[in-house]
Amino acid sequence: MKTTLITNIKQLVGVDYYSITISKGPNMAELPTVDNAFLLIEGETIKAFGPMDSLDKDNIDYDEVIDATGRLVLPAWVDSHTHLVFAGSREGEFVDKIKGLSYEDIAKRGGGILNSAARLQHTGEEELFDAAMLRIEEIKSYGTGAVEIKSGYGLTVEDELKILRVARKVKENTNLFVKTTFLGAHSFPAQYKENREGYIDLVINEMLPRVAGEGLADYCDVFCDRGFFTVEQTSRILEKAISLNIKPRLHANQLDFSGGVQVGVKYNALSVDHLEHAGDAEIEALLGSDTMPTLLPASAFFINLDYPPARKFIEAGLPVAIASDYNPGSSPTGNMCMVVALACIKMKMLPEEAINAATINTAKALELSEQLGTIARGKVANLIITKPIPSYNYIPYAFGSNLVERTIVRGV
Repeated sequence: MKTTLITNIKQLVGVDYYSITISKGPNMAELPTVDNAFLLIEGETIKAFGPMDSLDKDNIDYDEVIDATGRLVLPAWVDSHTHLVFAGSREGEFVDKIKGLSYEDIAKRGGGILNSAARLQHTGEEELFDAAMLRIEEIKSYGTGAVEIKSGYGLTVEDELKILRVARKVKENTNLFVKTTFLGAHSFPAQYKENREGYIDLVINEMLPRVAGEGLADYCDVFCDRGFFTVEQTSRILEKAISLNIKPRLHANQLDFSGGVQVGVKYNALSVDHLEHAGDAEIEALLGSDTMPTLLPASAFFINLDYPPARKFIEAGLPVAIASDYNPGSSPTGNMCMVVALACIKMKMLPEEAINAATINTAKALELSEQLGTIARGKVANLIITKPIPSYNYIPYAFGSNLVERTIVRGV
């Protein structure tokens, strides 16, 4: 079992003596630190940490010493919402948006999700896997140590299964923590434009049983929003998923007040994601639940939507998570450092709140917060070692720089 000792850490960030599993309300502004610190990793696990002057180095057997002079160490990012398996890019639609077309305008003419689905349907598993592994290495270089991967760009039985099989292969070939989500209800395929009930039946009666039978998904997601899936349709899909022991999570309230938050809470969804449209009713529903509001500021930035009301959520006492929404159409980035910066710059979250939102709360949204998300004895050593920087406030401040020198995942 390998033992690694990190010494002379300028500041150890996100220190947790109680193995917390969530941060909410005013507590999100708390981010305990230890200055001039050490951290000891044994195998995959954080064994000990504390001030350097408490380190008895002569009585520790270690295989590697990392000198972190001038550097910060903090928990690796947990990215709880991505569409990381996709085929090709959509920079043509990017230009269309510049010319004035809206996200919905592009979708109505066969772009958006349907464009990505058409490309994916003509792309083989090996090509999808190779591209996905390049993205995995990319997000790891920005400090991500755990990621969720959704389907949703297949929209046929076989192509949805294809995406999830690729995601499973990714999980088998990376040391990142990977969770998978079935999102067959991402959009209605063109051939079902006039027969939406037919597609709902396909999702419920063919896709979900196949996904469950092959054990391909941890979760089931639905795009519950204006122009996509209604509350009633979402309910039927989630009920089927739950009957197959697949837990729900939702896209909700990106384009309008869709009722997605309330239906997510009703079915005990682990998270409701986007929430550009959220008010008192949504906050009230979330307050009585264990559902994590997950905000995707890079998506709002890229397609010029109003940002989710992060401050209202926090001031109401709720937890907030933030994730990248990495996808080719509305958020072509998996850079969680940038997501943290956008949360601070555009949603007025404090750096402490944004870091908690991208670590312990996203870990909670993926049922990983007992293992990840804070610097705690016994938790898995998923860590970021920064380049030499003055403070953790510098991470969102220097939004255009990659400040990650090394990402440690499962202790290596």
